Formats: sequence, structure tokens, C-alpha cells
Amino acid sequence: MKVEALRVVIDTNVWISAALTPDGAPSKVVRRVLEQGVAVFSAATFAELDARLWKPKFDRYLSMDLRRRLLHDIDAAAFWVEVSPAMAARAYCRDVEDDKFIHTALAAQSPWLVTGDRDLLDVPPITGLRILTPAEALELPEFNAGR
Repeated sequence: MKVEALRVVIDTNVWISAALTPDGAPSKVVRRVLEQGVAVFSAATFAELDARLWKPKFDRYLSMDLRRRLLHDIDAAAFWVEVSPAMAARAYCRDVEDDKFIHTALAAQSPWLVTGDRDLLDVPPITGLRILTPAEALELPEFNAGR
């Protein structure tokens, strides 16, 4: 990992969409983050990805081996942060289950949280954090450095 690597929090729905549709915007975002920066996780955000990825509804699209490899590779490449209890107690989103992504981004001092979740996209502005769709992220000049 580069010392000054851009830290980006990617929501579970974007990771799963990227795995299911290799040519879509979520997949492009994941690839660019892994090429130019680093994906940020906390224990809570990784636990959600792990739990959702194993849902039976994905059985016909993603083999068990592929899911294991994805989780292993994501875990190995991730920048891990610990969210303090005080930060974890703060509410930002109308769906409190989604706050963990904001907490993770703030703990990592990540400038971006990429999501397809309307509950997160509708959060009022938070200083230092932009919450973006994959398509919006792909339009950012900073995100396209070196392209």
C-alpha cells in the first residue's frame, strides 16, 4: 500500500454488485480503488459483507470458492480501522444499520463513501466526507488520476 493511498469506503451493495456484474460502474469503482488507493473496512463493515455474500440468493451467480477468494483478497488488501465507541454511538442515517459505513469513513479520514443505498445517499452533508454513487465516483477528476 502506498503511504499516501487514497482511502475509500465501499458499501456492501457496491462490492456485491461488482462481483455480480464485472463490467458495471460498481466493478469499475472497485478496480480503481484497488489500483489507485485502498478500500477501508472496520470489523462491522466487513462482517456485513461476509454475511451478505453468503446469502443463498447468490448461489447461482457466485461459487462458494469465488466467495471465499473474494473475502480473503478483500481482507488482505483492506486498510483496517477501529471505530471508537463514542464515534459508533453517533447517528447520521435514517437506517441506523448504515451508520457503520459513515463511522468507518470518518475513522479512516476517508474523503469518499461509495454506495448505492438511498438511505446513505440522502444523509445531510458531513464535513470532509462525500457520499457518492458509483457513477458519481467515476466522474471525479481525483478518482481518475493517471487515467
